[in-house]
Amino acid sequence: MAVCVAVIAKENYPLYIRSSPTENELKFHYMVHTSLDVVDEKISAMGKALVDQRELYLGLLYPTEDHKVYPSYLLCRYGYVTNSKVKFVMVVDSSNTALRDNEIRSMFRKLHSSYTDVMCNPFYNPGDRIQSRAFDSMVTSMMVQVC
Repeated sequence: MAVCVAVIAKENYPLYIRSSPTENELKFHYMVHTSLDVVDEKISAMGKALVDQRELYLGLLYPTEDHKVYPSYLLCRYGYVTNSKVKFVMVVDSSNTALRDNEIRSMFRKLHSSYTDVMCNPFYNPGDRIQSRAFDSMVTSMMVQVC
């Protein structure tokens, strides 16, 4: 189950961040921003291979065991980068269920598709915070579902 979903602009400022336990929202903001360093490292390591293969999914960024957010829960951070260098970071609670890689990929594909719908809206200015109700409801359904 996803506990935090973030969309980060090319210039590394948040376009959208949503976390499920709202009392730990600042902690999740910190986790997302620390994950951006790993995302940048993976992008630079892939370099030309990322462009050639069109592989947008970065996989597991790194797992952490956090006692402050949840008592002894394992939180895993996954990354995804669009062709326009917009980054998606998802923090997943993997203590209860073992999510397979293809389930995480499908969640990112769904998120990317919904993000594309937001970008196609003629009333949306690229670079502004995402305030679409349809995008928010899709993220909420992703956070509620148990894979």
